[in-house]
Amino acid sequence: MSTVLVANPKGGSGKTTLATNLAGYFASRGKHVVLSDMDRQRSALQWLERRPYKLPLIHGQDGRGKYTSSLSADWTIIDSPAGLRGDKLSQAVSEANFIIVPMQPSAFDIGATKEFLEVLQQEKSVRKGRAFVAMIGMRVDQRTRAAQTLQAFLAQSGFPAVGNLRNAQIYALAAEQGASLFDIRPSQVSRDLQQWAPLLHWLVKQSKQQK
Repeated sequence: MSTVLVANPKGGSGKTTLATNLAGYFASRGKHVVLSDMDRQRSALQWLERRPYKLPLIHGQDGRGKYTSSLSADWTIIDSPAGLRGDKLSQAVSEANFIIVPMQPSAFDIGATKEFLEVLQQEKSVRKGRAFVAMIGMRVDQRTRAAQTLQAFLAQSGFPAVGNLRNAQIYALAAEQGASLFDIRPSQVSRDLQQWAPLLHWLVKQSKQQK
């Protein structure tokens, strides 16, 4: 069993987009997937409610209780709320094998995420090498100066950067239908699937090394 915590205290950083698509990927590979939603807005669980029955099954879980991981799952993906900190953050990190930190290319996001990474570095599970952290850029336009600033920040973050995802309308369209990119015909999302490859490769490789 592997547990992935998607976390960044900054609202609007792309946590739910990342979590739902990660769940969709592992479900498309035939894995037993639990999507746990810690956010009281229930965006991830609402996505699941819209998900057509013909798509690969993903189990939903209200993650606002004490325990957020599922022992029966191959992969538990946890969508965390904005403002996650203190004891709740420590509990979530202690249960995770991987923490993925999504962030957008803006000065506000960089400032908030920098402070969050400093907190993560002090978490016992991270310090002891029991939980692995990776960074990913969200809604990134590589042609902009903001994207260049983000790349410089990621390179100095102290954690591996596992790619950038562009701001594509297909994410919103898929979300409206309870689908992920991995439920769509590959020829329609080939560029986006290429952008996901580094993150997925990192997760799968790290999970195999932990077994």
